[in-house]
Amino acid sequence: MTELKGFQRKFLRASAHALKPVVQVGQSGVTDAVAEQLEAQLLAHELIKVRMREPEDKKAMAEALAARTGAVLCGVVGHTAILYRPHPEEPVIVIPTKA
Repeated sequence: MTELKGFQRKFLRASAHALKPVVQVGQSGVTDAVAEQLEAQLLAHELIKVRMREPEDKKAMAEALAARTGAVLCGVVGHTAILYRPHPEEPVIVIPTKA
């Protein structure tokens, strides 16, 4: 996945505002089971929220989640990370572009 520009990440964060977290990362951190759930949810929804349970470094854990799944980290709000990965065949979310 290519890097998104700031206004594109802002658009995705705004789109994710009404979403509820669909994956929760427990005390064990980023395990294989968490990665499998992330893959399934990203394939189904493209844009998801992930709740992290009291990580020592929220930003590092969020970046690890994104790297493990090939997603883009749109932002971290509190203990919640917002991840985006377009569907490989039929993307639903249209990312804005500037000329």
